[in-house]
Amino acid sequence: MKIGATYLGNNECQFRVWSPLLKEVAVEIVSPNKRLLPMTKDDKGYWTVKAKDIPPDTLYWYQLEGEKTRPDPASNFQPKGVHEPSQVIDHSAYLWEDEDWTGIPFQEWIIYELHVGTFTPEGTFEAIISRLPDLKELGINVIEIMPVAQFPGARNWGYDGVYPYAVQNSYGGVNGLKKLVDACHQQGLAIILDVVYNHLGPEGNYVSEFAPFFTLTYNTPWGTAVNFDDAHSYGVRNFVIENALYWLKEFHFDGLRLDAIHAIYDLGAKHILAEIVEAVEVFSQQQGRPFYLIAESDLNDVRVINPQELGGHGMTAQWSDDFHHCVHTLVTQESLGYYQDFGSCQQLAKVLREGFAYTWNYSPSRRRYHGSYGGDRPPYQMVVCIQNHDQVGNRMLGERLTHLTSFDALKLAATTLILSPFTPLLFMGEEYGEDAPFLYFIDHSDPHLIEAVRKGRKEEFLEFHAEGEPPDADSIETFKRSTLNWEKRKEGNHKVLWDYYRELIQLRRQIPALYQREQYNSKISCVEEQKIICYYRWSDKSEVICLFNFHSEKMNYSLVIPNGNWEKRIDSSETKWNGKGAELPDYLNQSQTLTLLPYTAVLYEKKL
Repeated sequence: MKIGATYLGNNECQFRVWSPLLKEVAVEIVSPNKRLLPMTKDDKGYWTVKAKDIPPDTLYWYQLEGEKTRPDPASNFQPKGVHEPSQVIDHSAYLWEDEDWTGIPFQEWIIYELHVGTFTPEGTFEAIISRLPDLKELGINVIEIMPVAQFPGARNWGYDGVYPYAVQNSYGGVNGLKKLVDACHQQGLAIILDVVYNHLGPEGNYVSEFAPFFTLTYNTPWGTAVNFDDAHSYGVRNFVIENALYWLKEFHFDGLRLDAIHAIYDLGAKHILAEIVEAVEVFSQQQGRPFYLIAESDLNDVRVINPQELGGHGMTAQWSDDFHHCVHTLVTQESLGYYQDFGSCQQLAKVLREGFAYTWNYSPSRRRYHGSYGGDRPPYQMVVCIQNHDQVGNRMLGERLTHLTSFDALKLAATTLILSPFTPLLFMGEEYGEDAPFLYFIDHSDPHLIEAVRKGRKEEFLEFHAEGEPPDADSIETFKRSTLNWEKRKEGNHKVLWDYYRELIQLRRQIPALYQREQYNSKISCVEEQKIICYYRWSDKSEVICLFNFHSEKMNYSLVIPNGNWEKRIDSSETKWNGKGAELPDYLNQSQTLTLLPYTAVLYEKKL
């Protein structure tokens, strides 16, 4: 059931809001022509009124029980922030120019995650457009933007959004977002949106005054859980399903990334994720092209991506945090918090074979068994990274890998990511070794809430034994420090790393053995003591060998190769990549002992 303010044309608008337990709801038109519009309730608790003399941009909110007024839970725009009236939007007014866009097959995706507010100095949707050609030249073909649902103030990661349908006003609003999506499609780039269905932010969160949107049955890290399986949950489920379709239909997004689905609790016979998948599949059929859904999950549960006929939810893909944690611990030697579960090359080799390191084996940090086997799913269904907003921004000082390891190790980590069979995700600035931190920042108006955030952040770092005070999340300086220094990509090691990423992405696309991501066509050997992984991949007419040395010292490795002539395609230790100088031969034609420099990666391709 479509909810919110739906502009019908000719200054006519339909208002619909779900409030099953209230006895009186009305629309209060704030401007122009202030007036009150009584609403009629149906048997499922939806209040509706159709009214004339409602031009686009009309400001309104709902009057509840003849007393208090609140913005629309399904507001499309909050021009004056989270506490003020909602605005009627005419989505048909925008003239799209992407009618020839047919999308990019998911198996080909290379995702670039960015935060709108810190990606450019302007911090707007339209400011991103001028940087799209650079990203395309790098080899990126999918942009993932962090959440843009209206949050309090002008700066936030986006996970404190309280109006899931409203585009953040400080980023440029509805038309600014549509212009960005349109520009992406015109330049051959797909674009997806990060959406949050596991909680709403604390400030401006009025939905519980309308209906039972939350349940006390479960708790999440952010408070009470969203009500997906308790009494009256049908209206909450519809709210979320309609939201997913709204972003795909009205904003032409190619897909959605669903935040932290492990905090979405639903014990009903049909999980809400499966119902979202079904709705999106119907929409895909109507549009004649696929739309994709990616789940962020720390459960290592293959049911998330298993087809529904196999008892799964049927999501297109899910994140594998194990890949990040394996690479991170190997190049930084960190072992605190959840990193205590990782640190061996054997684990990374297992991830490359099966998608997860924990497949129902004991997790020391969790103090329980964890995960399931993912090796029978196509590897492209695992989205992996070596940095993202969480793994950087949830550190007390927001350090990127640039701050935590050597330049050689950065190149090694990048090679492991891009040459993997999985779907790679880069975090903005990673491609040139950005050295500005990515910190946590907010712009709340409630001083008690601000203090609670400060306290909570400090407690969060106790597990990692962090000392000192976290940067003040409410300070505008914290926000400004997180803005990219984009021009650095043209100088020194920054340019070298950018060129190295571009070369890796080209190899990933050009070599059939790397392009094959439908199945695990690979053999992986690992020598733990030497911290070396040998990764052999093949397709029908192509074979490659990747060697990774995660040791801080030079190591000898006895390489056994299949018959044939093998040509070196990339070597991170070459001087062109600001390495110490290649010591490996350009060609191989027999099994031999090779000497690998510290933190290096090399790729050989069999010549036909």
